[in-house]
Amino acid sequence: MIGKAIRMERIMDRKTGKTVIVPMDHGVTAGPILGITNMKEAMRQVAAGGANAVVEHKGMVARGHRRSGPDMGLIVHLSASTSLSPHPNAKTLVCTVEEAIKLGADAVSIHVNIGNGHEKEMLADFGKVALSAAEWGMPLLAMIYPRGEKVKDEYDPAVIKHAARLGAELGADMVKVSYTGSPETFREVVEGCHVPVIIAGGPKMGSDRAILEMVRGAIDAGAAGTSIGRNVFQHQNPTRIVRALAMIVHEGAGVEKALEFLNQQEQADGENEQLGLKLARVS
Repeated sequence: MIGKAIRMERIMDRKTGKTVIVPMDHGVTAGPILGITNMKEAMRQVAAGGANAVVEHKGMVARGHRRSGPDMGLIVHLSASTSLSPHPNAKTLVCTVEEAIKLGADAVSIHVNIGNGHEKEMLADFGKVALSAAEWGMPLLAMIYPRGEKVKDEYDPAVIKHAARLGAELGADMVKVSYTGSPETFREVVEGCHVPVIIAGGPKMGSDRAILEMVRGAIDAGAAGTSIGRNVFQHQNPTRIVRALAMIVHEGAGVEKALEFLNQQEQADGENEQLGLKLARVS
């Protein structure tokens, strides 16, 4: 279907077939957390770094629209829950494919947690969304996480493989899962999925090296890119970290080269700050 092919090219690089996505749908779950209080500024920063697409809930699309700067794909997220709920793992549909189309979306996404008492309802929603997305030629990104009372370790390669395959089996065009910790185990996830697999960023990490090593390992294993939120929009320089991720995902850069880029920018920022202080004293 040509419509889906065209939309896929808006969220994945035409040359590499990979993508750097920045999810910014966290406001429903956690409120206006650091980094996404001002959505328009957050969008400007990641677009400047070369992000291929962002993920937003429907109400933030207009608030984050920049009307200038580099183009960037729009993925509208269809499901939600809050951290205040007694059942935070139970995702509910809050938007439709048709609404997303009216908002100008290039793709839609859905979040499904498996291994808990609400899995049945989320899988039913997944099936409905997959049908609607297929009818409209709308790419579907499925975010699948093993989370619940039957899951002992949500990063266990065996359950991550199951989660990824589930997404492909139910009609997703791309699947987002957690990284398993090594290229060897994640390669099994990719090989068993049959649609492009991208990695989640997870909780805020302690260093740039840790983020970049995770991404390099995933790409080495055959991943189709990244969908990293907090480790991007809460970074001290979101533009810079997006560019470093793009160097690895699209240009094949190693961790050291990406880190060198980050360190050079940090040094330049420091020098500019010192210059600004000197000029302020002079004036």
